[in-house]
Amino acid sequence: MMALSAGGTLVVSVHDVAPVTRTASMAWVGALERRGIPGSLLVVPGPWRGVGLLEDPALVTWLRAADRSGHEIAQHGWAHEAGPEGSPLRRALGSAMARGCAEFWALDEQEARDRLHRGRAVLWRADLDPIGFTPPGWLASPGTCRALRSLGYRYTTDHAGVVDLVARHRYLAPALSSRPGGATEWIGRRTMIAGARHVSALGGIVRVALHPADWEDPCLRTAALLAIDAALDGGATACTYAELVHRRAAAERLALGPVG
Repeated sequence: MMALSAGGTLVVSVHDVAPVTRTASMAWVGALERRGIPGSLLVVPGPWRGVGLLEDPALVTWLRAADRSGHEIAQHGWAHEAGPEGSPLRRALGSAMARGCAEFWALDEQEARDRLHRGRAVLWRADLDPIGFTPPGWLASPGTCRALRSLGYRYTTDHAGVVDLVARHRYLAPALSSRPGGATEWIGRRTMIAGARHVSALGGIVRVALHPADWEDPCLRTAALLAIDAALDGGATACTYAELVHRRAAAERLALGPVG
């Protein structure tokens, strides 16, 4: 795997963009823009916490402007809430890992297709055209992965990396994120900063995931911004998930040379 620059690549994603998180989402994007960084904005299209995307025209207008200015709009589930699907053990695992938002963790292929299509239709109605999908909690069932390919999505992400659904290639890139609350929160903050610095120095892919609750907590907000700055200071080049996948695919085709 080849690096795109001596200091590696930085991808910053803003999770859970929705009407109920509009203020925090805009604040995160503002912080990225002050650093000249394009963000991948993971938009919840369905009725999360009772309000759907299309019910907030101001947010839709802002997202269109963000898209035009170089940020990426990506799809983030449908309603961001886990349902009754799957075995009790799988539901329990999803709840432990994603705190009730593992919406695509136990879906069969048809159920996943229905929700993916419903969410993308909302984004299309908002004049937004996502090519990538990140499941809530980074948890997706095998049926969801098959549905993503059949519906023509270009990439998806999980805790460990980014998956090019067309080339069927995985780029190793563990997500760096702080989980608010609990006695181990300070460990997460330190891991984010150290991880960003270390991966950047190795020329790898630094993934920093920002959540609305992180903005409201001064310690988490500071840790996330320090992690981003550490990657930039290490020479990392910032891009979106879509740009990462396209550039890596082009670089690997070039490395293979002409065919035939």
